[in-house]
Amino acid sequence: MRGIQHLAVAGLVAGIGLAVALAVPGAGRAAEQPGAKMLEKHKTTPGGQYQPSLDVMKEHPIEQPGSKPGVPTLTADEFQKAKQIYFERCAGCHGVLRKGATGKPLTTKITRELGYDHLKNFITYGSPAGMPNWGTSGQLSDADIDLMVRYLLNEPPVPPEFGMAEMRETWKVLVKPADRPTRKMNDLDLDNLFSVTLRDTGEVALIDGGSKKIVTIIKTGYAVHISRLSASGRYLMVIGRDAKVDMIDLWMNPPQTVAEIKVGLEARSVETSKMKGWEDRYAIAGTYWPPQFVIMDGDTLEPLKIANTRGMTVDEQAYHPEPRVAAIVASHYRPEFIVNVKETGKILLVNYQDIENLTITEIGAERFLHDGGLDSTKRYFLVAANARNTVAVIDTKTGKLAKLVREGIGQTPHPGRGANFVHPKFGPVWATSHLGDETVALIGTDPQGHPDQAWTVVQSLEGQGGGSLFVKTHPKSRNLWVDTPLNPDEGTASSVAVFDIDHLDKPYEVVPVGEMSGLSAGVRRVVQGEYNRDGSEIWFSVWNGKEQESAIVVLDDKTRKLKAVIRDKRLVTPTGKFNVFNTKNDVY
Repeated sequence: MRGIQHLAVAGLVAGIGLAVALAVPGAGRAAEQPGAKMLEKHKTTPGGQYQPSLDVMKEHPIEQPGSKPGVPTLTADEFQKAKQIYFERCAGCHGVLRKGATGKPLTTKITRELGYDHLKNFITYGSPAGMPNWGTSGQLSDADIDLMVRYLLNEPPVPPEFGMAEMRETWKVLVKPADRPTRKMNDLDLDNLFSVTLRDTGEVALIDGGSKKIVTIIKTGYAVHISRLSASGRYLMVIGRDAKVDMIDLWMNPPQTVAEIKVGLEARSVETSKMKGWEDRYAIAGTYWPPQFVIMDGDTLEPLKIANTRGMTVDEQAYHPEPRVAAIVASHYRPEFIVNVKETGKILLVNYQDIENLTITEIGAERFLHDGGLDSTKRYFLVAANARNTVAVIDTKTGKLAKLVREGIGQTPHPGRGANFVHPKFGPVWATSHLGDETVALIGTDPQGHPDQAWTVVQSLEGQGGGSLFVKTHPKSRNLWVDTPLNPDEGTASSVAVFDIDHLDKPYEVVPVGEMSGLSAGVRRVVQGEYNRDGSEIWFSVWNGKEQESAIVVLDDKTRKLKAVIRDKRLVTPTGKFNVFNTKNDVY
């Protein structure tokens, strides 16, 4: 029941199947006797492949709602177990309050009308639309499924809010600004340093791009979602799914955490101010729960201003109680943070010139906003509304919506930050791959030089298959790399497709990165290419289970040949990688 959650994602596809089934009359009867073809087709759904283990509410007591006559009761122990399963596996799609997110609502009005047997069947068998087959896959026992059905028939618990008082209780300045070095104290080439998420250990590894050696391992929040750099490149900000933000001073020897804060119960995004004259002044973090964002001091992470995102959806103008904050990007043209609110479909331009009198420009875009990045000029921001197969384009210079791109976008676009390059025919483009199909959409991004192609899909490439999370290129590269880590086929998941940008009419080449790693156990999912500083190398994570060995494979970008393999027992579930220079300068 949990939606697909990834390095850069929570709640996209898995769970949509149940949502669709709940909305279709008679769907429960169809699931009671699923045929072999249905089950086999479901097993090929990429959405069921990634299953993080995280109960974001485990440290926060939640009151158990009272039962009503005719509704199955849960003991206190049963409630705690069901709550954990729901928050780990279901909330990403259906929402903490079960009001619906990417997936449809699971309110008691709906679940009680459908009844016990209907819910049990879909939890057990799943659906081809993306709902995992929790029962037939063996991931939930019959007793667990019975428990979850009864949990869904009861009112959902309401997690606690997390305001200024709670944030300040968690805020720590470990090294005061006055006690930090006034110059870089190490001999690291910081521009070629990589911050690598060690997802299941709650750490990041800092790896030197030249020697390929681990410089240090730093304890962080759980399952770091992204790393972001301050405009100066001195401070590395990382945020875990548990909403813990760590501020790492890269000037220290070795680099270490100098401040930390917990900004909520679950989160995905952090960013710093980049407008000229405002560099390093502020940091911002957005949360999934509670639905809000907080502006912090850029030197200490002191929380300064909290703003909630609850409000009306852009389409139906209906109130949504849980609009989660997805990607946040710093504008280079105005002193603003670009805050994307998933469930309402709104893009907020948050002006930080005067945070005491905070000015927020609200742009109606499309539900359900997720992830995206800037074009090559850094003027335009493109973000995927993944469940609506749409890419929204924001002009950060004028502060207005430029276009909603729908035609030509594939099933469930998932760009990460996207990829910018110059198309041999159509000029500058920005690319996104898709979770739901094999296509890669190329969107024209040059309204001045190529006005006829601007904000349209100028070409659709055909990659290896669905289940892609990231596309990647570099200004000095003529390659476009596309991963497919969530594809159910092991060979596809453990390899990448690479296109020749100068000959996009030619088929892609398959590079067997998992095989190149030398690892023999596990699926060896290959995920998230990241370039080094000068664009000569691209790094891929070979991501195995927590108890298996993982690795990082480094390829020569020009020859596409193996250059190095980084294997170390400390590299547990490496996923996202962020080069300091490229991340600091929004090069992708």
